[in-house]
Amino acid sequence: MKVLIAAGGTGGHVNPALAVAGEIRKQYPDAEICFVGTADRIEAKIVPDAGFPLKTIEISGFKRGFSPADIKANIKTVTRLLKSSGAVKKIINDFKPDVAVGFGGYVSGPVIRMAAKMGIPTAIHEQNAYPGVTNKALAEKVDAVMLTVEAAKKHLNCKNEPIITGLPVRGELLQADGDKSRMELGFDNRPLVLCMGGSLGARAINEAVIDAIADGRKEKYNYLISTGQYGLWVPDKMREKGVDPEVEANIDVRTYINDMDRCLSAADLVICRAGASSLSEFEALGKPSILVPSPNVTENHQFHNAMALVNNNAAVIIEEKDLDGKKLGEEMDKLLSDKALLKEIGDNARKMAVTDATQRICEIVVGLIK
Repeated sequence: MKVLIAAGGTGGHVNPALAVAGEIRKQYPDAEICFVGTADRIEAKIVPDAGFPLKTIEISGFKRGFSPADIKANIKTVTRLLKSSGAVKKIINDFKPDVAVGFGGYVSGPVIRMAAKMGIPTAIHEQNAYPGVTNKALAEKVDAVMLTVEAAKKHLNCKNEPIITGLPVRGELLQADGDKSRMELGFDNRPLVLCMGGSLGARAINEAVIDAIADGRKEKYNYLISTGQYGLWVPDKMREKGVDPEVEANIDVRTYINDMDRCLSAADLVICRAGASSLSEFEALGKPSILVPSPNVTENHQFHNAMALVNNNAAVIIEEKDLDGKKLGEEMDKLLSDKALLKEIGDNARKMAVTDATQRICEIVVGLIK
């Protein structure tokens, strides 16, 4: 069995693909799996690190503006698209896959389109509640469309009825023990607020969290704050506001979180963006969350991701345009002062979880092979 997987650009696309590849390898040790991605994005490192071969093509997305720089970039994208067809065809002819699966990113478009054209069974997985342009176009051509949430279905015109699979969640997260994690992290019995703005860092979230803590909440809760690589200014800003994270035992400020299973399982409340992978993790662990969708993403898809939970009373949303320390602090206090409400929101999140998504996707992919 040979499986070709196209995924690239962000961890949100590549990590679910790796989870599925790992499951296929586990169930079918003799299966050959090959990834297609780009040479300059996250897949170039993490796919080989996971032990899978990666073939690369040169591809990029279209800019929506009309500035000279945008026009120049779009001309380059068209050129790359034209060149990519030949490169993709060669990869497919050399590897001879039995099935091809796209998990998103610009690279999925030419790979899955060519595979379908060549008569190879094809599938795509859409992580977000509002599908991206690439998957919208591919949905009409592929044999199987897999969705993280039901809300995405109404935005797609599929050749076959789409299937709700959920989004793969790492096994270590599902097995984490919250009480043990809290003890290992060294926090006391005050509620633990986990604040994250993504690997790069979200300035708006970082600023609002600092102001909310400084506004009479320094000793009220425990805080674990991931600033992201562009948030190195956060500790100094906190000290300006009278909060020294190096002195306060209940405040842990990090650039990144490398032990997400421990940190997320210990948390009582999460403040975060609304990326699909993060939301699937919150659902799997039944974590109440205050979501601040990024306004700087394609089709505003994080807002739609967040609303899928909010409409089920499984999260609270604060749009970035409305975010400040006062508003964030009020929402924190409202949730953390009402244990019944906090539990209700967490339970509703858990009801939305699909904890066997990896197995579901694997079954569909393998089932497409004639």
